[in-house]
Amino acid sequence: MNLARAICTFGYVGLLPGPAGTWGAAAAVPVGWLLHGLGGFPLLALATLALYPIGWWATRIEIVDEHDLDPGYVVVDEVVGQWIALWPLSFGLWRMGAPDWLFPWPGWVGAFLMFRLFDVTKLGPVGWADRKKGAMGVMLDDVIAGAMAAVVVTIAAAISHGWLM
Repeated sequence: MNLARAICTFGYVGLLPGPAGTWGAAAAVPVGWLLHGLGGFPLLALATLALYPIGWWATRIEIVDEHDLDPGYVVVDEVVGQWIALWPLSFGLWRMGAPDWLFPWPGWVGAFLMFRLFDVTKLGPVGWADRKKGAMGVMLDDVIAGAMAAVVVTIAAAISHGWLM
């Protein structure tokens, strides 16, 4: 077992046939929910902040011999970005004292869809970061896509809960 490969593929999820990035982001949602359930927003945020440098390290090792500087099987970046997209939902649930294992599915699904939209289309700053070379570029575009998705999730929550009306 190669530790860097296991981390980059998020436990080998990135090696599943088909769209690896979608598999990585999809796997991140239930793991993010599990982290939220076990420790609320603080645990999800801590896990995200810890996985970024670990993912950067593993990606840097993994892409050294690659001709493709962002191989599809590297999905740890999608996991970090997806967890960032879940932050507003997790924070809101945690802040209002909702039951730890509450799963308001529209928010979790919406965060997934918005993250994938920004990650796939490479709009604005996501495209800029995607053009960066090395592990930093691999990781940074998904962090930005996650942040952009988090903004949309926050706005959607504000609208759906009547905070903007």
